[in-house]
Amino acid sequence: MQIEKRFTLPKIGIYLVLLVMLTFTLMPIIFMVSASMMTSRQILKMPYTWIPEGIAWENFAKAIQGNDKTYIFVRNISNSLIVSTSVAISTVLIASLTGYGLAKFRFRGRNTVFMMIMATMMIPFEAIMIPLYMVVMALRIQNSYIGLILPFLVSAFGVFQMKQFLTTFPTEFLDAARVDGMGEFGIYWRIVLPNCKPVIATLLILSFRSQWDNLLWPLLVSQSDKMKTIPQYISSFALERSTDEGAMMAAALLASIPMFILFMSLTKYFIGGSAIYESRKG
Repeated sequence: MQIEKRFTLPKIGIYLVLLVMLTFTLMPIIFMVSASMMTSRQILKMPYTWIPEGIAWENFAKAIQGNDKTYIFVRNISNSLIVSTSVAISTVLIASLTGYGLAKFRFRGRNTVFMMIMATMMIPFEAIMIPLYMVVMALRIQNSYIGLILPFLVSAFGVFQMKQFLTTFPTEFLDAARVDGMGEFGIYWRIVLPNCKPVIATLLILSFRSQWDNLLWPLLVSQSDKMKTIPQYISSFALERSTDEGAMMAAALLASIPMFILFMSLTKYFIGGSAIYESRKG
């Protein structure tokens, strides 16, 4: 009876659908890894062979050296790491503080403030891109880390996510800490923040990824090659090396490694966060 319940027809159908979705999701990644180890001749060979005949290490050397062999790849990926990490950390800190205040403090105009923050999500970045650029030019912070980071320090989506998560946080814990004489910032830092690991992990990944893939704003702000980010590097590298598919795939693979590391290191919090959220709903 247990076998029949475990392998019912609806479950088999669900597993098949999930398997198909997983295949379509992983296929581009597998292709990127496979093609990065091949020469251009092997990549263009039909039918395509997914297993490389040998590892073409020169692809990775070309990707790191760059088109002019100045190794600007190292500087560009460092720029992306600095910008993405700074934005991710600031998003978590500011969003958690704001979300905590909106979720657990009663004050006049609280809902109005929250709705105004949410309204900013309706404005596309393209609509404010030129005014932001004019502000950056007026402050003379173009072609700098401050110019790349400053417009993205706060995330309305992050505030929304933290507020919704903390709304279900037991207020009794906070009241007990206040009775024990703990200050509000101490409550936030020592009680609230450590219990927000699932939503913090989500915000870190989303914020880091949004800046890691950001191409439009760095194109406006970064004029010199030394201040360019990794999406700009890959874009220029692909344009100038249009016939070297292996080197392009190697550059894309190397640029994806930090994102993969961050995601894999924080994956466990997604599972735990889903369980906590469902238990609180119940």
